Amino acid sequence: MFLDRPEKLNALHRALWHSIPEAVAVLDADPDVRVIVLAGKGKAFCAGIDLMDHAQGLAGGSLTGGEGSAVAKRRQLYDDIRAYQDTCSSFANTNKPVIAAVHGACIGAGMDLITACDIRLASAEATFSVRETRIAMVADVGSLQRLPRVIGDGAAREWIFTGGDYSATCARDVQLLNEVLPDPAALMARARELAATIAANSPLAVQGSKHVLGFASRREVDASLDYVAVWNAAFLHSEDLGEAMQAFVQRRPPVFRGQ
Repeated sequence: MFLDRPEKLNALHRALWHSIPEAVAVLDADPDVRVIVLAGKGKAFCAGIDLMDHAQGLAGGSLTGGEGSAVAKRRQLYDDIRAYQDTCSSFANTNKPVIAAVHGACIGAGMDLITACDIRLASAEATFSVRETRIAMVADVGSLQRLPRVIGDGAAREWIFTGGDYSATCARDVQLLNEVLPDPAALMARARELAATIAANSPLAVQGSKHVLGFASRREVDASLDYVAVWNAAFLHSEDLGEAMQAFVQRRPPVFRGQ
C-alpha cells in the first residue's frame, strides 16, 4: 500500500485522509492479504498534513470547511478531528499486521500513521519529526497517544515539545524503528521479506496475537484521542496558529506570543 502523491511529498490532503481507511478496509476484508506494507512513493514517506489544502477550512473554523454558529463550527472541528484520527487508527485496528517502510521525511501526520503500525523499518536517510508544536498545534490524530508507548515517555516528550528533526539512527536508538536499512531499495526488499515471513504463519494466530497485544491500549488510546479532539475543538484557533500559517506561506520563522 503506497501513499501516492509524490509531487507533494505525500502530504495528506483531504481526499487522501478519507481514502486511506477505505483502502485499509478493502485489504482487511481480503482473506488473501495477510500482511500490509505501508510505504510512500517519490522522495519522502509523508511530509505531514497538507496545510495549503486545509488553510481555508482552518480559517473557517474546521478542517474541511464549516459554516454556522461558533458552537456549530467547534462541533464540526471535533467531528473532523475524530474522522482524521480514524484514518490513522485504521492501521492499528485492521486485523492484518502492518509494516511501515519509511524513506525520506516522515513529518507530523506521517508520524501519526507509522505509530499506529505494528512494525517500523526505515532507510538510513529517513528523518522523523512531530512537527505540530512548531506550527502552534497540539498533535491530535495519534502521535501523543502512541509515541510514548513506543519510545518511552521521556524521549516522546522531547520529540513532541521540541518538534525537532531526528535521524533514522536516533529513531532506532529509542526503538521507534525495528531496523534501519542502507537505502530505499534495501528497505523495500527487507519489508517484503519480513512480510513474507509473517504471512507464512497461521493468519489466525498472527491476527489473534495482534488483537491480544493491542487489547489493553485500544480503549486508553481512544479515550485520549477523544480528549485531544475536544481540546483542539476549543483551543486550536489561536493567534499563534494564524501566525504559523502566515509564516509558512511567507517562508519565514514564526513569532509566537502564546495567544
